[in-house]
Amino acid sequence: MISRRISLLVGIAALSLGAAPKPHQIYDIVILGGTVYTGDKAPFVGNVGIVGDKVHYVGPGDDLIAKRIIDAKGMIVAPGFIDPHTHMGDDLASKDPKRRLIPAFLMQGVTTAFIGNDGGGSPEVGKVLGSAKAKPVGINYAAYVGFGAIRGRVMGAGDRAPTPVELDKMKGLVGTAMCQGSLGLSTGLFYAPQSFSKTGEVVELAKVAAAHGGIYDSHIRDESSYTIGLAGAIEEVLTIAREAQIPVHIAHIKALGVDVQGQAPKIIAMIEAGQAAGLKITADQYPWSASGTSLVASLMPLWAQDGGRAALLKRFDDASQREKLRDGITENLRKRGGAEKLLIVEGKYLNRTLADVAKERNEDPVTAAISVIRIADPGVVSFNQSEDDIAAFMKMPWVMTGSDASGGHPRVFGSFARKYAKYVVAENVISLQDFIYRSSTLTADTFGLTKRGRIREGNFADIVVFDPKTYASQATYEQPRLLASGVRTVVVNGMLAVDNGAMTGKAAGRALPHKSTGTCK
Repeated sequence: MISRRISLLVGIAALSLGAAPKPHQIYDIVILGGTVYTGDKAPFVGNVGIVGDKVHYVGPGDDLIAKRIIDAKGMIVAPGFIDPHTHMGDDLASKDPKRRLIPAFLMQGVTTAFIGNDGGGSPEVGKVLGSAKAKPVGINYAAYVGFGAIRGRVMGAGDRAPTPVELDKMKGLVGTAMCQGSLGLSTGLFYAPQSFSKTGEVVELAKVAAAHGGIYDSHIRDESSYTIGLAGAIEEVLTIAREAQIPVHIAHIKALGVDVQGQAPKIIAMIEAGQAAGLKITADQYPWSASGTSLVASLMPLWAQDGGRAALLKRFDDASQREKLRDGITENLRKRGGAEKLLIVEGKYLNRTLADVAKERNEDPVTAAISVIRIADPGVVSFNQSEDDIAAFMKMPWVMTGSDASGGHPRVFGSFARKYAKYVVAENVISLQDFIYRSSTLTADTFGLTKRGRIREGNFADIVVFDPKTYASQATYEQPRLLASGVRTVVVNGMLAVDNGAMTGKAAGRALPHKSTGTCK
């Protein structure tokens, strides 16, 4: 056992913290001499002592003894970051132990993530959360039950309203999932078949989640001008919050596309009016001007998606629908800013814009889009947001950091690091303390993650140590899988997951089931 005694002068910081090391305590890990951001207090230069999976000391330090010293002088020490919106469920359940470590997150200091977003969460939440026992994971995770998964199971992919029996079945699936530990109900009302639902149907399912103390998380029905418009989609969120009496979280808040750029102040005013009226509303945001989705979701009219992919492909060959379909694709392409604004990030046309594909195939962009979709529905990166809108949303105290991590987009590997390097250091949009609070503490408090999101005695030891000079995203739109730089140490539940800037291979993550406040059989 390696031990080291640390003696530091105790000054003003000790008086303000009111902390004193425990006599003769041998800590498993001491993080020494960094600038500590606890998550909710002013930063100070000091130490963090860890025993087992908990923080046992936070303060300036005097006569500490530890098995392992982490020299953090000149570094930032912060609560492990919490990502409220990801698509990492397949990675967490993978047969590959290295994939389950989620290095893209750990190397940014992300120690907890939510899955099942956008309405995709499995109704078998108990199975999803239980997977970590047999397949150890590198990060903590919580899970939503998804409206899309439930609606598809009960009703299929059709554009119709549920029968009373079908609605009862869907409500039952939500209730069961909540009893199994779901955070709440997630929706992706922009995506078929969820887009075929009416507000009242969503309210009925949200009421079930509310009865169990859950949250309603939504990729709103329209972030642009596809259907009801961005403002209309926000109004729908407010309606669901009010009628279901449930806290609402808006996924990856943005103003997407040329028709709505510049509307951030209006949307912020609508949300804050709802908050002033007593509604609980928060949001997350990824720090990129390009969104990520599929080519079908970007360009195909919703009516053409009725019945799923097979029905869509038939419509491509239906002469009676061809003109209407091409008109719809043309209009959606305009909303996205044109064919040069859509970068294909997987499949045959990897790293080529739709404009490039059209030129290569000697086709117009609409025909080229149809040609590509006949092969598959590839992921695309869509450059569609203004920096003014991004900054306006980011400054709001109810907007937390998220990634919307999904394949082919650099946000998987770089969102938290990019937000720090670009919006804290380079552009001074928010302060370092705000960045840390909105990347950890705000998220933990909003979603009720007990004893996480703060560096505090008795809390779980989820901690990141990063170099303020080099912490940055290396991932780009053309090379989206590059690990972030600048993270020196990551502790997950008291275990070193990243040590001296390298993965340790330790799978210390845990499933974090939400405890239902309702009646469960």
